[in-house]
Amino acid sequence: MHLLGKNWIIITILMVFLNASPAWAQQDRFAKVEIKSTDLGNGIYMLTGAGGNIGLSTGKDGAFLVDDQFAPLSDKIKAAIAEHSKTPVRFLINTHWHGDHTGGNVNFGADGAIIVAHKNVRKRMSTEQFIEAFNSKVKPAPDIALPIITFTREITFFQNEQTINVIHVSNAHTDGDAFVYFKEADVLHLGDMFFNGIYPFIDTGSGGGIDGVIAGLQQALDISTQNTKIIPGHGYLANKQDLQENILMLKQVRRIIGALVEQGLDADQSVAADPLAALNEKWGKGFIKPELMVRIVHADLSKTEMDKADHTAH
Repeated sequence: MHLLGKNWIIITILMVFLNASPAWAQQDRFAKVEIKSTDLGNGIYMLTGAGGNIGLSTGKDGAFLVDDQFAPLSDKIKAAIAEHSKTPVRFLINTHWHGDHTGGNVNFGADGAIIVAHKNVRKRMSTEQFIEAFNSKVKPAPDIALPIITFTREITFFQNEQTINVIHVSNAHTDGDAFVYFKEADVLHLGDMFFNGIYPFIDTGSGGGIDGVIAGLQQALDISTQNTKIIPGHGYLANKQDLQENILMLKQVRRIIGALVEQGLDADQSVAADPLAALNEKWGKGFIKPELMVRIVHADLSKTEMDKADHTAH
């Protein structure tokens, strides 16, 4: 049985989410979207609209942007930036390759923004991709939308009186994730490693995995303080306690579904067992529904077990 079974409605929604929908559907969807700003202090803002949450740093060195949602929203995003910055975007960081975080690259790149991301982001954006979980293809991005500076482990910017650390996390939401820490302001942008208050989408077809997500969030937690403001990839502005609760939930999900994999239950049997029943009321009301969460993590952990077996055999 396919990972999504008969959940064709979810496929439709997530094709839009991943920027793979027809142009008419996107335009209709984005026509009424408003870009809203939340002031986080020190010239830093969280911008929300449709798609991944955006981070914005403003100041004498020019606007510094983290992610840019969908291309049809670029004019609205630029207008929101102009309310806080007298200068256009100088640097644009992509936290990973998905279209709801990089769709605006084509427009900001055309304006002269320097796009920076992990090397795997450029690799995936420059070639056709296949979103395994949703059985959908994503076409290569145009050259103007590609990161022109890439890194492997981390890169640091000194902008707007901030030390801005961009740190790669291996095999988390994807294989190209990075989180951004504005050190002096104590603001973290975690990209799609962190879905606040809901089950996350883990793109195992793009090299992601639940163990990597947990490790990445733990790394972010280790540098957080009680005052850290945390911008999630999706969901409301968060704090350290929200992050701790998210990690605890993911560890429970991993333990519960891991036990089913070890027992030899297949994906359908695992879904039928309703293993996340105790968690669903709090975490299962986002776009990743409980059944899909079980299927994604089951497939991920099953592959991990097979990889271990192959390694042992050799």
